Amino acid sequence: AGTGIVFSRTLSDGSTAEYRAVSSQVGNTDLCTVLGTNMARSVATIEHVMAAIYALGLDNLVVEVEGAEMPIMDGSSFPFIEAIEQVGTVNLGVKRRYIRVIKPVRIDAGASWSEFRPYDGTRFEVEIDFDSPLIGRQSWKGDLTASVFRDELSRARTFGFMRDVERLWAAGYALGSSLENSVVIGDDDTVVNVEGLRYAKDEFVRHKTLDAVGDLALAGAQFIGCYRSYRGGHKMNAN
Repeated sequence: AGTGIVFSRTLSDGSTAEYRAVSSQVGNTDLCTVLGTNMARSVATIEHVMAAIYALGLDNLVVEVEGAEMPIMDGSSFPFIEAIEQVGTVNLGVKRRYIRVIKPVRIDAGASWSEFRPYDGTRFEVEIDFDSPLIGRQSWKGDLTASVFRDELSRARTFGFMRDVERLWAAGYALGSSLENSVVIGDDDTVVNVEGLRYAKDEFVRHKTLDAVGDLALAGAQFIGCYRSYRGGHKMNAN
């Protein structure tokens, strides 16, 4: 009890670099959420596993990882949900701390915005708007529970345009990215993946909501309130 969520990266010399999963430890939010500012010691792409950890109500956990980035798995949180449920959890018998939203607070960045509003529960209302006929304007709204996350959000995969995948590779991220772990949109604005989408047309906004759950887990405690965003992303979620 009281450990919180800690990421422990084993370095090439056998030593470890440890980071508490809290917003003050976030070093980069350009392409994914990264803990630490030194790439030689940081841990990248933590949002998918953090979303699973938050949705299942885990407060104290040490995540040990070798390498600079969390495994991408299938591009969603579902493998982490399955793994956690397979091994089970332990109740430590200690009262849980919450962050309660008592008044509206909002940030704007150009056409994008995000805000917290008071709400009796934990709720997400996420809207995206892409200049792409395939995606367009989509929204997902719902109270977050373990079952809702598992059924409605956890299997939504990371997505991007073919040109963005090349940018990720150039930056040293998503080196294992493939059609097995990403929804890729081709230059003709169609889904390249043969199997198509997992959630009809709105897998895109469901994954953005999944990312928001993982990023907001860095608040350091479960929150009671409603998080709303329009055209948000890792940077806005972290702020």
